[in-house]
Amino acid sequence: MIPLTPTEIAGIVSGRVHDIPDPEPTVTGPVVKDSREVRPGALFVAFGGARVDGHDFAARAVADGAAAVLAARPVGVPAIVVDDVEAALGALARHVVRRLGTAVVALTGSAGKTSTKDLIAQLLRRLGPTVFTPGSLNNEIGLPLTALSAEEGTRHLVLEMGARGIGHIRYLTGLTPPRIGVVLNVGSAHIGEFGGREQIALAKGELVESLPPADEGGVAVLNADDPLVRAMRARTEARVLLFGEAEEADIRAENVRLTPKGQPAFTLHTPTGCSDVTMRLYGEHHVSNALAAAAVAHELGMPADGIATALSEAGTLSRWRMEVTERSDGVTVVNDAYNANPESVRAALRALAAMGKGRRTWAVLGEMAELGEESLAEHDAVGRMAVRLNVSKLVAVGGREARWIDMGAKNEGSWGEESVHVSDAQAAIDLLRDDLRPGDVVLVKASRSAGLEKVALALVEGRGLSAEGRGEVAGR
Repeated sequence: MIPLTPTEIAGIVSGRVHDIPDPEPTVTGPVVKDSREVRPGALFVAFGGARVDGHDFAARAVADGAAAVLAARPVGVPAIVVDDVEAALGALARHVVRRLGTAVVALTGSAGKTSTKDLIAQLLRRLGPTVFTPGSLNNEIGLPLTALSAEEGTRHLVLEMGARGIGHIRYLTGLTPPRIGVVLNVGSAHIGEFGGREQIALAKGELVESLPPADEGGVAVLNADDPLVRAMRARTEARVLLFGEAEEADIRAENVRLTPKGQPAFTLHTPTGCSDVTMRLYGEHHVSNALAAAAVAHELGMPADGIATALSEAGTLSRWRMEVTERSDGVTVVNDAYNANPESVRAALRALAAMGKGRRTWAVLGEMAELGEESLAEHDAVGRMAVRLNVSKLVAVGGREARWIDMGAKNEGSWGEESVHVSDAQAAIDLLRDDLRPGDVVLVKASRSAGLEKVALALVEGRGLSAEGRGEVAGR
């Protein structure tokens, strides 16, 4: 955040100052919406809500050091009062990003956004100070909050952009206009809300439409292996850089393989040379994510050998995304429970199969949300795929959707107790407590609403496990 007085902020966001002392305090950041995160010089953003109203915490925020509050009404402490707090937050982010002149990299896609964003950030950190979206804070509130954490000297701002409908990404790019835009893929995530993959492609393509033309430095980084993404080159005046395994890709992977641990390895080809990569992450799906990150780093001046080294050393920055823990009894827990869609579940199952060669594998799966009319077919297909990959034990957790997963497995030929349906996370924990053996590999995956992170955390922490299954945990 660049230093600004409340009066200056009011001018930027078309607000009015209230209860400002003389001399005025200076807002130096951070900009936060949780009063528990206030630090001296912070700007506290008070959002109203049905259950919790941020305005009720304004006095506490100022007492804890906030220089001022951005609010919808006077709150009895130094405040900038506006008609629409969310719009004002966006206007402030737009002003600060423009003032800083930071290179903005934005990315979107149906799957892999957060993992790719984390990879891009780890590569660009090697080129200079980099601010990036924490976790998946990729909406109308999370994105401007991230942008406002940039300051003088920030060289790169890496922003994940999510969409729940047409126009959402267009709005976000208006707040933080990107110079480089990355589109990873068009899949089935939120297909129930959008109404079809073509509508998803329409929404995701708003990112490339927002880019400046090529002669002004705009670059669209597009997945050559996804026809709906590759077709977006017709929707932008920016220069197009293709990544993927396709022959025409500018940033390409060859000789793709998985190590015995299930970690991807490949030869990276760029216009400046080629170099070998062996990643610390798990699953072949990370190859595409790595190529997207490599394309951004290449565009910003990193040579091929530097990109390969950075990709080989990059780890997981966001929790519950193929987060691997080796227990002392030899059980491997793969916590991928942050979110799920058909593409990411299939990728996780393939990773489980690769990691579990010669070992017993468990897939603990729950609902994939927001699939609309495709829900039955997609959950059925996931169950069938688990059988085809010879997953040893499938545990479908939850209600109707979990029953569809179990049904798909049984219709594909699962027999005996290879596939079971349980009602909730605790039932899954009880089952695993009784049946896990040393050396087993357990994948836990579902949409966040299913709450299956409880299963993974119980396994990692040993909570609720029998004496035979309990042991000291060595995190990795």
